Amino acid sequence: MRIRIVDAFTDRPFAGNPAGVLLLDDTFPDDGRLQNIAMEVNHAETAFTHRLPGGGEADWALRWFTPVTEVAMCGHATLATAHVLHTTGAHEGPVRFATRSGVLIATPDADGSITLDFPTAPLTAADVPDGIAEALGAEPMAAFDTGPDVGDLLVELADEKTVLGLSPDHKALAGHSSRGIIATARAEDASRGYDFVSRCFFPNVGIDEDAVTGSAHTALAPHWSGRLGRDDLTGLQASRRTGLVRTALRGERTLLTGRAVTVIEGELRA
Repeated sequence: MRIRIVDAFTDRPFAGNPAGVLLLDDTFPDDGRLQNIAMEVNHAETAFTHRLPGGGEADWALRWFTPVTEVAMCGHATLATAHVLHTTGAHEGPVRFATRSGVLIATPDADGSITLDFPTAPLTAADVPDGIAEALGAEPMAAFDTGPDVGDLLVELADEKTVLGLSPDHKALAGHSSRGIIATARAEDASRGYDFVSRCFFPNVGIDEDAVTGSAHTALAPHWSGRLGRDDLTGLQASRRTGLVRTALRGERTLLTGRAVTVIEGELRA
């Protein structure tokens, strides 16, 4: 079985967010095997996909696993999977994935990027939880629940410098949401090519800090589109690896655009 490591939301190796991608023959193995493979790959997500019979609402079935659990939505591993399907010739044109979050569509663009069509997260204003400032290392200006599919608490901080300087207590953060915390602020200088910054911490699914999180941008897009008065924006996820996500708010759907690079290809022998 071929396995690939793909860096997503970047146009160069060793940046963006790495994901394992496995194209399966005709069905998913048992969950224990999928989890063991994801644990061995040990990246934020490993994606497993297999072709579906023709004539249905989707072309491929897709599941995502962190090293410790299966998740309901993942953007960067979906981008990575679409990249593998297109670069290997396994699929041409838009690909429809059947997932736990419904049918997600990935469309290759003429410039080599890929656009994902994801559900927009339903943001709801929330009280800033007691203790989160101490756990995060900064005082949030506002907090928002992102709904059950994303499962994060989005917190807006004072400025870009504060987001970049965070050094959170990951164990303390775990009690504040079902998946994790999205910390964000407006870009200090939009001429640098991005409109907002973010960092994402997911201790509840075994990821202290995610490098670039597509699913988080389904919440960041409506938040910052409302703040900035524009539907089309670019976000910088300011992890150590960094990555850019172009967002386009389209009502109940959010388009996420980025690039991907295959960096490792090998054979799974176990």
